[in-house]
Amino acid sequence: MITIKSFVFNPFQENTFVLNDETNNCIIVDAGCYSANEKTEIDNYLVNNNLTLVKIINTHCHVDHVLGNAYLSEKYNPTIWAHIGDANLLSNAKKHGIVFGFDVEEPPLITNYLEEGTDIVFGNSALKVFHVPGHSLGSVAIYCAEQNFVIVGDVLFKGSIGRTDLPGGDYDLLMNSIFTKLMTLPPDTVVYPGHGPATSIHEEALSNPFLS
Repeated sequence: MITIKSFVFNPFQENTFVLNDETNNCIIVDAGCYSANEKTEIDNYLVNNNLTLVKIINTHCHVDHVLGNAYLSEKYNPTIWAHIGDANLLSNAKKHGIVFGFDVEEPPLITNYLEEGTDIVFGNSALKVFHVPGHSLGSVAIYCAEQNFVIVGDVLFKGSIGRTDLPGGDYDLLMNSIFTKLMTLPPDTVVYPGHGPATSIHEEALSNPFLS
């Protein structure tokens, strides 16, 4: 069974998720830790729970979601997973950080590419990858049917949707991704977004003004 621990990191209040199962192997989804305190917080969680970090997964590669990639990669040597559509965003993260006032450590390159329909495997667990472009070209969502949750990055939020005015953004593409990949999931699927509180497919179908 997968345990999910969430952290809120960096000035963009980005959600970072640590997922582990009974093997104590874990993955980190969207490593946003930036300050020394944030790095210590996630280190302590890994150590105190005897977790082995095997993969960093990026739902997309906007700078607030990759701020911790360099630090965690150097310390734990996990593989780095993202969609090829966001490779340019990752390679330009340091430049983008300057625009927002961040001194970004040069993030490591993608070592493994996420693709539609493939599985992210760790320990005894597997998560399905959906390609959901629109917020960025390489945005992905990560779905667990057995435990009924999906991690969606900045594609869908409680009561809102992802921005489309950033590099790689496309409103029509985003809406198509949401309706064809996310809103077709079971209504009670828990949705973990890249910012803000968790929600559900049912709640967004009922109340999200962008989806009415």
